[in-house]
Amino acid sequence: MTETNGTPPEPASTAPHDPAPHNRAPHYFRGGPVVMLVIAALIVAVDQIAKVLAVATLEDSRPIELIGDTVRLVLLRNPGAAFSMGTEFTVVLSIVATVVVAGLLWFSRRVHSRWWAWGLGLILGGAAGNLVDRYFRAPGILQGHVVDYMAVGWWPVFNVADASLVTGVIVVAVAVFRNVDFDGSRVSEALAGDKKAPADPAAPAHEKDPADG
Repeated sequence: MTETNGTPPEPASTAPHDPAPHNRAPHYFRGGPVVMLVIAALIVAVDQIAKVLAVATLEDSRPIELIGDTVRLVLLRNPGAAFSMGTEFTVVLSIVATVVVAGLLWFSRRVHSRWWAWGLGLILGGAAGNLVDRYFRAPGILQGHVVDYMAVGWWPVFNVADASLVTGVIVVAVAVFRNVDFDGSRVSEALAGDKKAPADPAAPAHEKDPADG
């Protein structure tokens, strides 16, 4: 018979599973999913505000020279991918971008590394920022032209979303170079753990061949 001492049992916790401190990966960051989504949301907001200002300021006007001919503000409506690539595949690019954004949103719950949270947040924000143009700007849904306005030297005209995408890829590359996986573990340790994993106890034992003596 169980003694209760008059105290009702505590209800079972419904909080999401959080690994015990001693079981966490060396670079485990609990707030990874939230940081990733917040960064993405901020990038989309800044990108869209900048595009509205660019259209209002640069439409039907001469380019604004910030540093001679090297850095200029010039309005360009881009039907292609980042940096004006693939201009003849607008609809295909829009569908691919939609799948990428949806996939990153789904994957965000598994991100528990600061490096990956920042990198994927920048990539998600950049992809989503340009995707907003694809859906809501002329000439129509999935065919909208992305607003570009920043010209630097010989580099193709770009926007905040494009810069965010490139920066995010660099951050993820640094994480990979540092051997940090998206869940905060080290890639080498994860591979070593897989190699040292014990055999399945339910697997049938190898029977000794009588011919082996």
